[in-house]
Amino acid sequence: QVQLVESGGGLVQAGGSLRLSCAASGGIISRSTMGWLRQAPGKQREWVASITSGGSTRYSDSMKGRFTISRDIPKNTVYLQMNSRKPEDTAVYYCQGLFWGAWGQGTQVTVSS
Repeated sequence: QVQLVESGGGLVQAGGSLRLSCAASGGIISRSTMGWLRQAPGKQREWVASITSGGSTRYSDSMKGRFTISRDIPKNTVYLQMNSRKPEDTAVYYCQGLFWGAWGQGTQVTVSS
């Protein structure tokens, strides 16, 4: 059974940077499209970014240019680099492995103004 564990969340000031990590076990990330999604308080979960098994990346239009998704295959870990943080980026960020239908438990990111 595939498990995804996010880390790296916390409190950051607006304009700051943060890198989230998603460590996978029980499955190889290069065999799956991996994604990051987020859910702000009182809102629906929304897609942030994805990286395919071939390494192609896609981003939500609202986050393009500020967020970067990447992966380290030997470490079996996916990352989300977030720059120029805004208070509206405050949310729980989730990692997803589409091939397995797996989700992580989420990591809280809070951006203060």
